[in-house]
Amino acid sequence: MDRTDRISEEMKKEISSIINNELKDPRLPKIISLTAVNVTRDLRYAKVFVSVFGTEEEKKNAINGLKSAAGFIRREVGHRIQMRYTPEIQFELDNSIEKGAYITKLINDTVKKDEITE
Repeated sequence: MDRTDRISEEMKKEISSIINNELKDPRLPKIISLTAVNVTRDLRYAKVFVSVFGTEEEKKNAINGLKSAAGFIRREVGHRIQMRYTPEIQFELDNSIEKGAYITKLINDTVKKDEITE
């Protein structure tokens, strides 16, 4: 595991803690899941992939809330992780969990149809 991977994992842990315990933005739903954090090699940017379960409007509001709190989150991460430079945080919506659930539903529906026709 190289340095950027270690930093990515540490940032993921700290950002998750900050979002769940310290942000009080009403736009943020109770359950926000961080799926990944990718830090660039030069440590200038960290792309944070977030999964939000809800309607499209709730997802959009959650991303807007996180983007508005990005400065606070970056500052908090800088205090918690000893680094010379704290990466600029960019939030991206990750729909992979919902896609996985949808594919699982399709597979289960197909299996049920096959059992009925046999």
